[in-house]
Amino acid sequence: MDISVTSVITRFCDPVDISDHRNNTAISAATKTELGHFNVWGNSLAAEYLPAGGSLVHVAGIPFQFPPVCDGPDNIRCAGQSLRVSTGRYDWMHVLAAAERRCEDIVELSFVDGSVDAETLRVSDFWAAPAWFGELKAFESPVMHYPHHVQRFVPAVMWAQRVPVTRRADLTGIRLPRNIAMHVFAVTLQRTEATA
Repeated sequence: MDISVTSVITRFCDPVDISDHRNNTAISAATKTELGHFNVWGNSLAAEYLPAGGSLVHVAGIPFQFPPVCDGPDNIRCAGQSLRVSTGRYDWMHVLAAAERRCEDIVELSFVDGSVDAETLRVSDFWAAPAWFGELKAFESPVMHYPHHVQRFVPAVMWAQRVPVTRRADLTGIRLPRNIAMHVFAVTLQRTEATA
């Protein structure tokens, strides 16, 4: 899959600014592996095999704002953070994410009429393995970083997953799960075509 190719879907997509909520570092350089803390063992993905920090990347036609790389926190370790979004009608919430083991947890979607829908975000393990929940492999580093060394032949994966927005009302906010094993690197909302 060529992840750099854009598609007609792109014009219906709005990357969400999550910069105020990043609270974890899960990407490190080979020369500073000690800075990564994806999990309790201090593992991290290898920056050398990932896109440039702050770049716009496309996965299956969906644009994502890639987080900073080797420049402070690069992901949200989920602890119930509330994300503000541009109010509008959306069909999908797309995420770049990874998990410590595979995780399933609830995302709360808030709407302009005061209603809140609970939808499930499912994310596979960052240790390379087949996608348990059918996600797309977005990025993979062929090595794993440990605090004091680079471990060859142990790949690490970042997944592209999506959550449906089923209510036909204007979305106003997203509350992430309270699950610190789930890490979100980027969020993009896909607008309903009729309202785009």
